[in-house]
Amino acid sequence: LTSPLWSRDQGIFLVSTDGSEAPRRVTRRGHRPQFGKNSDRVFLQRTRTEPEADHRELFSVDLEGNDERLHVTSDWATEYSISGNGRWLAFIERFHVYVLPLVSTGDVVHLSPDQKALPMLRATEEAGQWIHFGSKSDTLHWTLGDRFYSLPISMEALSDPKDTARPQASATHIGMEIPHDQPTGMIALRNARVLSMTSPLVQEHQTILIEGNRIIAMGETDSLEIPEETHTMDLEGRMVMPGLIDTHAHGQQAHQGITPQQNWVDYARLAFGVTTVHDPSNETESIFAASELTKAGRITAPRTFSTGRILYGAAGHYKAEIDSLEDASFHLRRMAAVGAFSVKSYNQPRRDQRQQIIRAARDLNMLVMPEGGATLMHNLTMIVDGHTGIEHTVPTEMIYGDVLDLWRQVSVGYTPTLSVAYGGLGGENYWYEMDDLWRHERIMSFIPPQKVIPRARRRSKAPIEDYNHIRQARITKKLIDQGGLVQAGGHGQLNGICTHWELWSFVQGGMTPMEALRSGTLHGALYLGMEQDLGTLEPGKLADLIVFEQSANPTLDIRDSERIEYVMANGRIFDAKTMHQLGNHPAKRSGFYWETNPLGARVLMADPAGCAGCRH
Repeated sequence: LTSPLWSRDQGIFLVSTDGSEAPRRVTRRGHRPQFGKNSDRVFLQRTRTEPEADHRELFSVDLEGNDERLHVTSDWATEYSISGNGRWLAFIERFHVYVLPLVSTGDVVHLSPDQKALPMLRATEEAGQWIHFGSKSDTLHWTLGDRFYSLPISMEALSDPKDTARPQASATHIGMEIPHDQPTGMIALRNARVLSMTSPLVQEHQTILIEGNRIIAMGETDSLEIPEETHTMDLEGRMVMPGLIDTHAHGQQAHQGITPQQNWVDYARLAFGVTTVHDPSNETESIFAASELTKAGRITAPRTFSTGRILYGAAGHYKAEIDSLEDASFHLRRMAAVGAFSVKSYNQPRRDQRQQIIRAARDLNMLVMPEGGATLMHNLTMIVDGHTGIEHTVPTEMIYGDVLDLWRQVSVGYTPTLSVAYGGLGGENYWYEMDDLWRHERIMSFIPPQKVIPRARRRSKAPIEDYNHIRQARITKKLIDQGGLVQAGGHGQLNGICTHWELWSFVQGGMTPMEALRSGTLHGALYLGMEQDLGTLEPGKLADLIVFEQSANPTLDIRDSERIEYVMANGRIFDAKTMHQLGNHPAKRSGFYWETNPLGARVLMADPAGCAGCRH
């Protein structure tokens, strides 16, 4: 998200609070610095990750960066916090918060939830994060979603084997409500050719009237009355359709805990007409922060939804251990608390574990998107057990009538992410080979050059029959033909354009352009349960839409889907080539780091002819 240019003086710095001394580096090692009882040493954390453990360590150095001492290790802890008086240590493991005395014996203490060497208290009933101690060191604090928890700490509570002295944590609601962003005023898009997705027909000579962030009227341009003071745009016959919905859209939303005020990932998506994204695997803390900032109008981005961090079934500090329905409910409750309405069931190895997640999700009214995992037997049981959908391709070249008959009987969607199709070369490789992406002006305007040029200019080449994503795309056509639900998921491979790669790949597999466009719009809304607000152009729906270039018609040539003139997101209309806002609230976007820093200047070769980036 940020410039690849770094200072030479990275590390942990000591800064005087009164500004009397210049900051000086203490050490290059570690992160999350904190003082203990005295201010003569700095405590830091680091990991020594191996396949069987993360080995998170708590160590300290003096203020010159010397005399390193290792105090605590843990296989799977994610965070340590020391009380100000140096008496207590809190840590998080498997999403629970624990507290115990911090002893200085000269030996390294190895921590785990079941250690018996020291008295220890599990502080949380539900999950917790952001642990820290109060100013008097006698209270431990943590948060979960919009709840701030406080727990008095004493040796009596830690030492009581029967928990009779266990204190109760108090919870304070720290959430707030602010209005959802919507622009003021009205916009009329006149003389449009409307592809509403409510029917396969294109309606000619239409006007779309938007007030705030919703469509309030649609009709014949000659007959629809436009109120005074409405900002009017004559589209001169340009085609309009709903904004694209990418239901498998990975993309970074923060860097080292900081959410960018202008994230190129989001601008790239919008510039290519993607107005809603669902990310089935992202950092919990950053993705929901970005989602709320978008809703509040503090940042410009598509509507952003996510599962947050995956419910991982393999080894790792974020493993979600599930051996009962209560375990599954615990994990879904903690995700719902931070803003998730869906979870990613990721490689839980046993079928009963996956079933427990589904049952808990039904109790909590949540969706379950499982990781396909390139295992056909898992895919088939996921279909039978009623997951919301299958993410990623089934790992076979083709499926036949038996699987189709099975799939037909359930409402389980399919997001194949053909760019990373299993079993052979995926669509991403194909489109890198077919198009000169470094010549694509819109890509180079919104994606950092170091993300594009190395792979785009020196890409691999293969015979077309080696591209397995085309065979995989034929499966999506079979599902569509029997009334199944197939959605577009670009996997964040090259944000913005990768959603179009998915549509183009659908057509390679036999879908009509119209079927592909419906998969990228209405089907995504149905999959996410948002069809009341998104997916079609109708009065009452949210004003998320695409205006194509005048000669573009993606219903005839699916490659025209990227030829976008304007994009409207939440009622705000942008020039898709520059992402400057137009309409009632005109505003120019700021420059990205590679535009404002000469060392990060973009590279653009000769202007492309025809479709942007196409080779001729």
